[in-house]
Amino acid sequence: MSFEKNKFQVVKKKRLPKSEFNVECNIPLENEIGKIFSVCHSAQAENAEVINGAVNYSGSIDICVLYSTVDGEICTLNSSCPFSSKFEDSQISVGDKVGIKCEVVNYSIDSMTSSNLKINCTVEQTGVVISCCDVETIMPLDDDICTKKEEIFVNTFIGEASEIFTMDSEISIKEPIRKVILCESQVSIKDAESGINFVSVSGEVVNRILYLTENDRFETSFVTENFKEEIELEGVSQNSIVEAKALVKHSQVKCDVIEQEKGVSIKINVPVEIKVCAFEEKQIDVIKDIYSQTEELEVSTSSFEMTKSMPSDYFETKIDGNLTLDEDKPRIDKVLFVAGTELSLSNAYIQNGEIFVEGVAKANVVYLNDEENSNNSVVVEVPFVVSDKTTAPCENPKISVSAVLYDVDVVAKKGRELFFDGKLKVRVEYDCEEVSAVISSVEAKGETIERDCSVELVYAKSGTEAWDIAKLYRVSEEMVQIQNPEITFPLQEDTSIVLYFQKVKK
Repeated sequence: MSFEKNKFQVVKKKRLPKSEFNVECNIPLENEIGKIFSVCHSAQAENAEVINGAVNYSGSIDICVLYSTVDGEICTLNSSCPFSSKFEDSQISVGDKVGIKCEVVNYSIDSMTSSNLKINCTVEQTGVVISCCDVETIMPLDDDICTKKEEIFVNTFIGEASEIFTMDSEISIKEPIRKVILCESQVSIKDAESGINFVSVSGEVVNRILYLTENDRFETSFVTENFKEEIELEGVSQNSIVEAKALVKHSQVKCDVIEQEKGVSIKINVPVEIKVCAFEEKQIDVIKDIYSQTEELEVSTSSFEMTKSMPSDYFETKIDGNLTLDEDKPRIDKVLFVAGTELSLSNAYIQNGEIFVEGVAKANVVYLNDEENSNNSVVVEVPFVVSDKTTAPCENPKISVSAVLYDVDVVAKKGRELFFDGKLKVRVEYDCEEVSAVISSVEAKGETIERDCSVELVYAKSGTEAWDIAKLYRVSEEMVQIQNPEITFPLQEDTSIVLYFQKVKK
């Protein structure tokens, strides 16, 4: 008795454990700082190396500090701080693909001199490892082995690709300005579709410009640009499911002010990196059942896990909230501007056909106090829960959420209350875990008992298949059908079937 061994591949995703580490950022100063209003930050993972048992990677934290000098001038300072970190897990293997997400969850200003600013950042790292796992099956080579095959669907990994493109935007301002104080750029993905050997990703880049006019007014302008990029990825078909991530390369954003006859034109160049992964459900044949006409068999099966990527959801919504100043804070006589915004996502879950996303939105608000003639800052934190209908097809999917906070406005009332409103663009991706099994090995346990008759009458119940009878009496399925040509399987009613056995002379 001989068998041929075969293999097929399935994809399995493993979430890497969430952890934190500290990064010390030393930023050289050109001006002496009088007061810091806000520190905006963005952490990005860059180069990753996968080895057995670990993922080593490097990244950078882009920091934007908004401050006033000792002379009262408001300025910004941009810096990029490199870091390196790792994940350790015995299940990580060379050849795995990895996706890493980093987020600055806290920071502290450790020290400040006339020439250097030291900021300590707490970075939270999470990630996912994509593994292609081999599943072994067998195929008999002996004629006396009978098999029943079935078609199953397995989830496979097609590949990954990335692309960097530059989104150009322009804002026209019909009055002279002193300078641009802050340029914030964000990217959101609306949709990702697969074609023949390419992936099409569409979304928006949202830019916010904070500037000072010649009349010493702080003004804000927004510009939103749509994009649609095609990324080559061999093996992708129209049936593939695509996951897409996008991020702004903040340290490379350029903002140029061009003087016009009336006012200025602000040109913004935003480098955006898009990363895509493609998956596909494939149909394969495997052995569902097996027996031998001459020998008793011991059949073993092996179970395997696989991850199925599902179509994503996208929705837009609004959030709002308020803050009352602590008594030790100076009164708000005028909100000057929003210095920077942050968004932290804490939880996502499905309930009653809706996807719920929880988090905290933050805005750094700079305001004027007339009594002290001073500029001050305060952080407005707004916890939120937003929801929308979901297309998630399985009961308990693994959920991955990305979101962009934009069009934030903060107003003051009664000198001590701040009211916040903003908008969210939310994209949700789902993974479903599946378990299946295949016959992995067969061993002979001795010859079958010799028949003592040449004809047998079989009483079969309604619903019985020809395979069921053939396996029970150790004959071929074809023989059952040939010897009973007037009978249709599966049986529609209880039926008597006659089997004729050929005696083998020894």
